[in-house]
Amino acid sequence: MKEKFILLIILISSLFYFELIANDKNFSINLNDKPYSRYWWFASLINKDDIRYNLDWLKSNGFGGVEIAWVYPLNRFNPSDTSYTPRQEWLSPEWGKIVEFAIKYADSIGMGCDLTFGTLWPFGDTYVKFDEATQKFGDSKWRQEIKLSWQHPKVGYVVDHLNPKNYQKYFDRLLKAFPRPKTKFSTAYFIDSWEVETEKLWCDGFDKDFKKRFGYDITPYMDSIYKPENSMFLYDYMSLISDKVLKFYENFDKTLNSAGILSRGQVSGAPCDLISGYAKLDIPEGESMLFEPEFCAIPASAALLSSKQIVSSETFTCIYGWPRDYIREEQTADLKLVADALFANGVNHIIWHGKAHNHKNSDSVNFYATTHIGDKSLLKDEIIGFNQYLQKVSSLMKKGVTFSEVAVYLPTEDAWVKGVMPKEKQFKWAWGYYEMRYVYFPEELSSFSPAWINYEFLQKGKVKNGNLIVGDAEFHTIYIDAEYLDYKVVKRLNELAKEKVHIVLKRKPKEPGYKKHKDYDKLISEMFKYKNVSSYWHPQSKGAFSLVNSDEKMPPHWIRKDLDTFYILIANPKSKNLKFPLEYGQSLQSDTMRLSFEFNKYPINHKFNLVFPPNQSKLIKITKDNFEEIEITFVPKTPIVKKRPENYEAPWLVK
Repeated sequence: MKEKFILLIILISSLFYFELIANDKNFSINLNDKPYSRYWWFASLINKDDIRYNLDWLKSNGFGGVEIAWVYPLNRFNPSDTSYTPRQEWLSPEWGKIVEFAIKYADSIGMGCDLTFGTLWPFGDTYVKFDEATQKFGDSKWRQEIKLSWQHPKVGYVVDHLNPKNYQKYFDRLLKAFPRPKTKFSTAYFIDSWEVETEKLWCDGFDKDFKKRFGYDITPYMDSIYKPENSMFLYDYMSLISDKVLKFYENFDKTLNSAGILSRGQVSGAPCDLISGYAKLDIPEGESMLFEPEFCAIPASAALLSSKQIVSSETFTCIYGWPRDYIREEQTADLKLVADALFANGVNHIIWHGKAHNHKNSDSVNFYATTHIGDKSLLKDEIIGFNQYLQKVSSLMKKGVTFSEVAVYLPTEDAWVKGVMPKEKQFKWAWGYYEMRYVYFPEELSSFSPAWINYEFLQKGKVKNGNLIVGDAEFHTIYIDAEYLDYKVVKRLNELAKEKVHIVLKRKPKEPGYKKHKDYDKLISEMFKYKNVSSYWHPQSKGAFSLVNSDEKMPPHWIRKDLDTFYILIANPKSKNLKFPLEYGQSLQSDTMRLSFEFNKYPINHKFNLVFPPNQSKLIKITKDNFEEIEITFVPKTPIVKKRPENYEAPWLVK
């Protein structure tokens, strides 16, 4: 009896320990600084020899880990082939055993191994019931299907991401089936970009929840919710959708943490407040090039505000266009251009997109929307040196914390009110402003290392000596340039103005949503009575800033501060404003660029000149007494330039 009592105490203590992990967002994360690769398993019988071969190849080519992703069988590309490919069945004990072998083998050779928390991209499978699946307003017979998954040709449903009682079943089922052996490096389960249908997204009870919050019935407006005349109703609708989606990410994170697993993921494409969404995850992840590199400043800012040290990025996806332009012909110089842009937007952990599972001594299989890595890739001879470069920059950009003194309000209200993007801005998979695909820091702040902020972290911040302290950041200026601001945001800004925080409000905002507050304009007028509030940006109004370019605008850059030491990654100037897709050979450079800078964070300014040889970025270490350039030179092969045909039609655009 005594032994049973002791065993019970141990069990309770263990559960309490994991609960402490779940509630402590500063618990230790041990990742390999080397780049990881997404590792696609196509539905088939996966064997141990092939796993060893693929992981050994990645290890020998400078990769530090993988993220296993489960996708369709290869015969899905041939509509006439309806045969069933034998495989370890999804979530079966046999499936669990081969996954566990992969995790353990990766660990045995010094590699990390993360797992995608599902098959394909949105969460779902054939075990999700019709009543548990994603809904759309106005069509009770419709549920979003999940096709081309590990279970292909079987078709399942995408789980309802708005209703906890539905998606929690999915979380618990997968967590039970996923093997969790002890490993040297931290293990994370991954959620990919939001690929749940968002147009008129709905769930059971949404109408009741909406009326309870906003006091009116949204259903009469839903059929035409995206028309401009209904923009105020759309804002209210998006506000509730956002809260439900944020709860989804929060529960995803809590479920994994309760089992001692990290959450890593992308919130890109999700219909929610993006900063709050990314802040829910242990490792926020951006992506490029289907999103521009500048987008990664959003997860990087969320990491700063919520005291997260690692910001990963799915990297080199569809670099020359969707779905597969120049596959196996990718050029290292072009990839470096993208990687440097990502580092300059806060990324410090690269995850290649990526490596297809191949049979031993073979490189015949590739994933379609990727930069291919393998023996038959054009990158083969350079990949080790390039990965060493990525590893070194990543490790240095993990030192300390992100440094920023200017918080820029992310204009979420504007995006929700505007609704549908014009066709020339849309992709076949992206139609709404809510995705924030085309949101950038103001050009007048290009020399001042800004970070994004939202209402949640304005509210959480504490004021000390006129500065807003939140997470790992201490901001002396809040910069807002938005057409619309929520009432609660204006109230908080008014409170911060009274506490002498420097606020730049570029224009007088309007209140979004159907119901208006009578004192909205009064609160804004009151703000401008304070000397610390203005409608224009004046760099000297708060004293010294971090980094000033004395000649012209700064190239993309990111700053980390480790105690009294600053690490500044200044990207190759050619990496600024990269657009999807890159042109083949866009990285070609012949000129050396020279730029002069002044670092004025200390009483004695540091002035220095930087020389940018072709294809090179700079990493500078600055202390009170000295500065030095850290050697990060990697010289890729001179790229070949190819122009697209004059009659080229981009298959990703909406016509």
